[in-house]
Amino acid sequence: MDRKIRILIAEDFKLLREDLCDLLNSQGDMEAAGSAESRAQIVELALKTDFDLILMDIEMETLTSGIEAAEQIREKKPDACILFLTAHDTDDMIYTAMGAGAVDYIVKGCPDEELLFHIRSAWRGKPVMEARIQSILMKEYSRLRRSEQSLLFFISSVAQLTPAERELVRLLLQEYKIREIAKVRCVEVVTVKTQIKSLLKKFNCSRTKEIVKLIRELNIEHLF
Repeated sequence: MDRKIRILIAEDFKLLREDLCDLLNSQGDMEAAGSAESRAQIVELALKTDFDLILMDIEMETLTSGIEAAEQIREKKPDACILFLTAHDTDDMIYTAMGAGAVDYIVKGCPDEELLFHIRSAWRGKPVMEARIQSILMKEYSRLRRSEQSLLFFISSVAQLTPAERELVRLLLQEYKIREIAKVRCVEVVTVKTQIKSLLKKFNCSRTKEIVKLIRELNIEHLF
């Protein structure tokens, strides 16, 4: 018979922690190799114990104790296999949790059979992520890819701006109107409008508000 999957449990609620240990130990192919109730305890346990997988509650003494623990553990053991078990399933929490290097994210309250299936799948190197969570992560990946492409395009466009156009963008970011810009720069309104047309063409936008919005979303206001 193959050796059992050695699992560490991090859960601050004693009754649930004991139930998880009992569940794992009742399986022929698993064993609870240790348990902890806090970030510090699970980090210490993980660094001194041989294990195959950690079942990590995200919220222990703080809302993100499990995430912080996962980051600390993976600094020393980068191949550590961590499954987050949590009551939180908001998009932001999922992004943060998976960003910490977890291989799966399981919402508390699921049937025992489902939890065990997730554990076995992760142990085999084929974690089973819920379809909804996969969808959330793929949407975020796509958004980041679009942001990366937009950033590269903007950096290229910024390099092509004249000093006058840079100044124009700076004033637009400060929400100056066309007539105000003309007054500040001591030029005719028609001159400002001509420069805006050139600016829109370089940034492939139809309105100055689009340029301002994208610059702020990409966090590159400092370039102006």
